[in-house]
Amino acid sequence: MNKPLRRIAIFCALLVLTLLLRDNWLQYVKADELRTDTNNRRVAIEQYATPRGDIIVDGKSITGSTKSSSGDFEYKRTYKDGAMWAPVTGFASQAYGTNQIENLEDGILTGTDDRLFFRNTLDMITGKPKEGGNVVTTLNTAAQKAAYEGLSKRGKGAVAAIDPSTGAILALASYPSYDPSTIAGSNDGTAWNKLLKKNNPDDPMLNRALRETYPPGSTFKVVTAAAALEDGLYTSADQKTDSPLPWVMTGTTTELKNEGSIPCKNASLRVALRYSCNTVFGKVGADLGNEKMLAEAKKFGFTSEQFTPVRTNASVFSDDMNPSQTALSSIGQYNTAATPLQMAMVASAVANDGKLMKPYMVDKLQAPNLDTLEQTDPQELSRPLSSKNAQILQSMMETVVKEGTGTAAQIDGVTVGGKTGTAQHGVDNSEKPYAWFLSYAKLSDNSSPVAVAVVVEDDNANRDDISGGGLAAPIAKSVMEAVINSKQ
Repeated sequence: MNKPLRRIAIFCALLVLTLLLRDNWLQYVKADELRTDTNNRRVAIEQYATPRGDIIVDGKSITGSTKSSSGDFEYKRTYKDGAMWAPVTGFASQAYGTNQIENLEDGILTGTDDRLFFRNTLDMITGKPKEGGNVVTTLNTAAQKAAYEGLSKRGKGAVAAIDPSTGAILALASYPSYDPSTIAGSNDGTAWNKLLKKNNPDDPMLNRALRETYPPGSTFKVVTAAAALEDGLYTSADQKTDSPLPWVMTGTTTELKNEGSIPCKNASLRVALRYSCNTVFGKVGADLGNEKMLAEAKKFGFTSEQFTPVRTNASVFSDDMNPSQTALSSIGQYNTAATPLQMAMVASAVANDGKLMKPYMVDKLQAPNLDTLEQTDPQELSRPLSSKNAQILQSMMETVVKEGTGTAAQIDGVTVGGKTGTAQHGVDNSEKPYAWFLSYAKLSDNSSPVAVAVVVEDDNANRDDISGGGLAAPIAKSVMEAVINSKQ
């Protein structure tokens, strides 16, 4: 073979080798990535080629599937009471993809999860169509309904309710909301655009229970009281505190004010929580200092995202504050911010004798034949308080409901502990405040089946009428009653 022909032959061989390498790279190395690429339309077609499995609450499906009327997607997702359950389910849209549980458990719901491989192989051999599995949640229908209906009467807000003994989420409501059925198809652009924040200032697709951080106001005083007890600054609920009146914040000439004429001078922690004394808890925070306050807040879950499995925003307590900023943060002001789920976790830890359980809302994953593929085991997250100090704080919170600002949450035959909050926001407190209430219920056997946090943004209320006890506590009461009644 002459030299030019030999060069051409070598060049052609290199081209063939390159093609073989490229082909093997695509088929074996990149196969999974290409198969699951969202830009691969065949992925979406396969996703909606069969009915999706269901999301289950109290043994009943809150989702379904129906035949599509047009296009190359065979099935479309449907929802029952979609707006009420949207903060739990998220959406599954032929045009806009999936989010929340619909996204995180998509493999189970579509039947493509690796744990279903053996079953899918048998179905392929027998000619049986592929089926999706189910996601069984921890949610309580009655509690969710009470939360959603309570919020709907107030305009905006969120509710989170937890079983303190396990961390199971019992209610997760956000208002205003949206019906995921309206955007489930492939031609729902008009409905989608109406839901976007730029077109709808109410932002109905915002999951306020998990993704919105609000100034917690006086509800954060529960965390500050816990820090005072845990650090040994005070050792009982009825010990007098070192709290002068007026009290000038450390390093400033500014007095920290209380709301109205209330008995806050050297008040005990019990009296201070009952009347919500800013001076007492602000000075506690300043006395403990930023480092100790931050450490206690972190034990309750602040500064960390939670995965329920839906991700939450991290609640905020800063690590670089001077004494006056720490004082303000210790009464839920300055830049302290919390999700409703976070504040439900605070109430939950107190109710559970100081043990904070990891919040979760998926109880188990099921195969199409209802076999359990995965079961969630409750996990301890932290110990913000000793059992002794938790019981001291319980007695203080129960005084708030018996005799203080939380009387609207009282339930006959049930011991309720709580804390109200009215959180300032806006430049120079220019906006209407948020109304907060966090609480727990205790039964006669000393068990605590539910802890709740409620935040209300009532734009229609008169400013002077906005209070945690007036707006948020009745919603918390109805949620607690729903959980208690469902267990009887």
